[in-house]
Amino acid sequence: MNSKEQFLKAINHRQPDRVVIDFGSTAVTGIHVHAISRLRRHFGLQRKPIRVIEPFQMLGEVGWELIDSIGIDVIGAWGKNNMFGFNNHGPYKEWKTPWGQRVMVPMNFNVSYSEDGDVLMHPEGDTSIPPSARMPKTGYFFDAIIRQNPIEEEKLNAEDNLEEFGLISDQELEHWRVEIDKAYFSGKAVVAAFGGTALGDIALVPGMQLRNPKGIRDVAEWYMSTISRPKHIKKIFEKQAEIAIENLRRIYAVVGNKVDAVFMCGTDFGTQDSTFCSLEQFEEIWLPYYKKMNDWIHYNTQWKTFKHSCGAVEPFLEGFIRAGFDILNPVQINAAGMEPKKLKEKYGRDLVFWGGGVDTQKVLPFGTPQEVREQVLRNCEIFIKDGGFIFNTVHNIQANVPVENIVAMLEAIKEFNGRGRN
Repeated sequence: MNSKEQFLKAINHRQPDRVVIDFGSTAVTGIHVHAISRLRRHFGLQRKPIRVIEPFQMLGEVGWELIDSIGIDVIGAWGKNNMFGFNNHGPYKEWKTPWGQRVMVPMNFNVSYSEDGDVLMHPEGDTSIPPSARMPKTGYFFDAIIRQNPIEEEKLNAEDNLEEFGLISDQELEHWRVEIDKAYFSGKAVVAAFGGTALGDIALVPGMQLRNPKGIRDVAEWYMSTISRPKHIKKIFEKQAEIAIENLRRIYAVVGNKVDAVFMCGTDFGTQDSTFCSLEQFEEIWLPYYKKMNDWIHYNTQWKTFKHSCGAVEPFLEGFIRAGFDILNPVQINAAGMEPKKLKEKYGRDLVFWGGGVDTQKVLPFGTPQEVREQVLRNCEIFIKDGGFIFNTVHNIQANVPVENIVAMLEAIKEFNGRGRN
């Protein structure tokens, strides 16, 4: 069976012949551009500047040579613009990172530098306006710069937090048609992030692509508003879901069922040890709008829906299922209550676990290759049973993870797949 066929078995909770693998298809299952460069050297591939496919986190394009070397089964289709609001595709130019790596970036990737030498990114790549993100001179990715205007309670307007969620243009639809076709004819499974479906994803709240963001844009203020201004947040979500469904309708008319899974939402509901909000808050503020979007997708398409949430979210999994999500990512196995065996036994019939293959906080970056191998083999054995598992790490592989450990992970997957299934 080819990649697509194995993926469809796994995603539909049928036993695949082997572990299905994703590295690089989404902004939460990727590899930092620095790690990709070292991985290419390990496989003896040509040294060249790597394309930055997601500039906020500085994720790199895995590329077909690595896709073939690793045995990746899933291809991502990426939107026209990135999180900073400019075209994320060619033509490209070369840029030297603070750590000295030469990479390929879009032409409007225009930065300035602070007095301390930090890299500053500007909305739409326009350096004539104040920056919206900062990469420390010793860092490897950007952080949002909060640009919160004074809040006047009586003038709060839900429309101010909807500026970036307009109806999709004909130009964007054509982009998706071409991008999806390219991914579809690769013979791999296809996952896409169409945008506009994330409700309160904290990476998006600051509006880094906006020249002058209005509304609630401070991260702390947003979290507090879910408690102090729930009616206002619900107004935002209601209108956002309405726009999202119309955009999904338009996109589906162009791409149809060439897409296998849709990245819906990256809103985190868990910390390392607990949850960000109560179950009651989740059911009141988020669940109805998640369900509206998921219901439309499941009624009208064959797409599976992908929910990202870091942290100790086991208490929310029943709610995610009732909201209509098919897929859970990143499956943070080192957080409280997120033990693989427990998750698989309790939720494995309803949720696909996309991630959870190896811990990225301790084991992958700081463990020995043998410790990486042992955890990968153990987690594959648990998660693969009866399908419902796509291998990925717990979130993106970061810049300075030892290449020996990445290779140990890949070799362990190969070893596991070589054992065969009974």
